[in-house]
Amino acid sequence: MALKLPDGLTLYFARHGQTQANVEHRFSGYKDTPLTPLGLEQAAQVGRILKREIGKSSYHFVSSPLARAVTTMKIARQAMDLAPEGFATDNRLKEINLGVWDQLTDEEARAVSPILFETRGNDKWHVRVPGGENYAEVAARVSDWVRELKTDTVAISHGATTRILRGLLADLDWRAMSVLDEPQGVVFRVRGAEVVKLEPSGELR
Repeated sequence: MALKLPDGLTLYFARHGQTQANVEHRFSGYKDTPLTPLGLEQAAQVGRILKREIGKSSYHFVSSPLARAVTTMKIARQAMDLAPEGFATDNRLKEINLGVWDQLTDEEARAVSPILFETRGNDKWHVRVPGGENYAEVAARVSDWVRELKTDTVAISHGATTRILRGLLADLDWRAMSVLDEPQGVVFRVRGAEVVKLEPSGELR
């Protein structure tokens, strides 16, 4: 059964801006690297989209506590002409914990753990990296967070986490979730189980 937002609520969520780890194609879990110049602009773009969509409406703002998401939220709020610090954080919005692979490239992770690399690639829902999480564990925490929402909300999270959230809302299996894109500088709007992608020039379903 698809995950669904509580009746009558609207959620806007976005991924943080591009980081140095993104540029270098590294697994990026709980360890942070700074936003690039493009990432800083993407964070501001998220804010401009939100300003267009909701103005200064009374939304609750919440971010993953990881630095790249917090930085993105502060910049986005400034672009909305809001105080940068006016938001909460929630651990359930953190990126998937990638354990001993955090900050490794695909090639490096495969070299360190060739059998695990193949096994995880064949079952991300159940298989976790040592010290990390699997998709099912991320899905459980983000589902708990969605079900507890009480007010219209703006959230900043991460690539895998927002990909899994979109997959749950669309009732996709893990394989379909894992091939969803992880765009930066855009915003997703959720009402019920419907997800709409919002870009500077408009919206795409």
